[in-house]
Amino acid sequence: MRRPLVALALCLAALLGTTTAPARQQRALVEIAAAELPAEARHTLALIERGGPFPQRRDGIVFANRERRLPIQPRGYYREYTVPTPGAHDRGARRIVAGAGEIDDVRRSGEYYYSDDHYRSFRRIRE
Repeated sequence: MRRPLVALALCLAALLGTTTAPARQQRALVEIAAAELPAEARHTLALIERGGPFPQRRDGIVFANRERRLPIQPRGYYREYTVPTPGAHDRGARRIVAGAGEIDDVRRSGEYYYSDDHYRSFRRIRE
């Protein structure tokens, strides 16, 4: 009996325009001024805008946005970059995700997001 009710509720939500949790989070994306970022994040942002060189070999790989915490874009649109964490012996949890697909496009787009909790939340970076 519960499955038909759940299916009906989902259909009604779709018809009425009710969104899923990730979509709600997209609308509520908080901004942070570049000047308010930690020094290491500002340095990483400068490296991205220059096109490198990047200290981590995984810098610049595709960020898939599987949890849909960023605005929905085609696969390959987002790239991720490590923000060093003082005292960490690995890459740490801090990242900047840049949107546009290709590195040259990333530098021109200026669409950057900061995560200090390994992608659980993002703040859009405001220049």
